[in-house]
Amino acid sequence: MGKGILGKKLGMTQVFDDAGSAVPVTVIQAGPCIVVQKKTIERDGYTALQIGFEEADRRRMTQPLQGHFDAANEQARQRRVSGGGEEAGQIQQIAPMKTIREVPVFQADGEEYDVGDEIRADIFEPGEKVDVMGTSKGKGFAGVMKRHGFKGGPASHGASKIHRKPQSSGGTDAARTFKGTRKPGHMGNARVTVKGLTVVRVDGEQNLLLLRGHVPGATGGIVLIRGR
Repeated sequence: MGKGILGKKLGMTQVFDDAGSAVPVTVIQAGPCIVVQKKTIERDGYTALQIGFEEADRRRMTQPLQGHFDAANEQARQRRVSGGGEEAGQIQQIAPMKTIREVPVFQADGEEYDVGDEIRADIFEPGEKVDVMGTSKGKGFAGVMKRHGFKGGPASHGASKIHRKPQSSGGTDAARTFKGTRKPGHMGNARVTVKGLTVVRVDGEQNLLLLRGHVPGATGGIVLIRGR
């Protein structure tokens, strides 16, 4: 919980360690991130840093909204120009950022940074363990075999006409489906945390992190990397 950084998943590849073994890694463009706000115990009751990743497109943010001009329309435009309220940062001197997340930090770690400071990938070191949070790929509507790993019914001809159906939903005397029953439904597009990934390499100049294994989400997705 002492440090964290936002990044963009670039894809997967492999590198070779000192023993010559191939190591599968995920390449992440980690930062640079800007500190847009500090949470303190005196003011907020806890310590944290709000960090922003990638500057927003000012041309789109300053375009007038569609429809007739009115006070509410103008206020909404001003919120977009200034960063969009508390979650988007209230500091006018900092450029509006596309993505903002709050990272819990220890009080001593938070004192090292001020609003406007830059956080780069070199806050991590090779061999360090990190947790990565992201949004998994959306798979749409899926049946029980794909969503929950059901084995399915008999596949022989004539013996069964039920191959991929979930079959019984449980007790029928309650006249309802119990909570937690595994059924067909929306799959993926959920917040996922992968814990204990190892930092294999750090490129401080290009702000690249190579993490052993996979991280959630598709290529181009935003992830939060947090120290353990």
